[in-house]
Amino acid sequence: RAPARVSVHLSSAMSWSPYTDNGGTVLAVAGEDYCIVAASTRLSSGFDILTRDSSKLLQLSPKVVLASAGMQADMKALQKMLISRHVMYQFNHNKPMSVTAAAQLLSNTLYYKRFFPYYTFNIVAGLDDQGRGAVFSYDAIGSYERSGFFCQGSGKELIQPVLDNQLKAASPLVIPSKSDLTSLPLEQALDLVKAAFVSAGERDIYTGDQVEITIMTKDGTRKDSLQLKLD
Repeated sequence: RAPARVSVHLSSAMSWSPYTDNGGTVLAVAGEDYCIVAASTRLSSGFDILTRDSSKLLQLSPKVVLASAGMQADMKALQKMLISRHVMYQFNHNKPMSVTAAAQLLSNTLYYKRFFPYYTFNIVAGLDDQGRGAVFSYDAIGSYERSGFFCQGSGKELIQPVLDNQLKAASPLVIPSKSDLTSLPLEQALDLVKAAFVSAGERDIYTGDQVEITIMTKDGTRKDSLQLKLD
């Protein structure tokens, strides 16, 4: 009987996990002269809503935004790390970090933690040195690629096909390569982002309450929001 009790104890101990997924959806869309980053504000644990107003966006500089879904604790730890590294960068280079530099920094940070990864689903978005939109998407250990749009989080399977269909980016395998930036005007792209979140909010219980939106152009940064269902 003693070995049986030990095996039960080991079985329950092995089922524990240091990770939890607090849900939420983030996305970004890049145009020729703009970049839109949006995120839902609901923070959940299982079937419980912990808060309806949890920001998943971090503006590192006027032209760079980090969007993260997943585990809230890891997201805050990652943001704290990137903020400190950005402050050091500004002291060393006397300028804010560019979107490509921020993308590489996040890749290095995630890879450094590859043996105990941050449980976050990340997008870095902003305007590059030519004023064109840029979206970088990541896996858990820092592999990333630049694209014209991407979605991460609990609503990804619902929203990404809509973006693929409506924005119609060129295949990266096409030779010569073509721009993957959307040709939609800013306001039409913004309407598409809002419609995608409304649709996902109807079917994903972890996407809801409100959407916070950051819009970056050559004229500066402005904020927008969208009310979603509260149930």
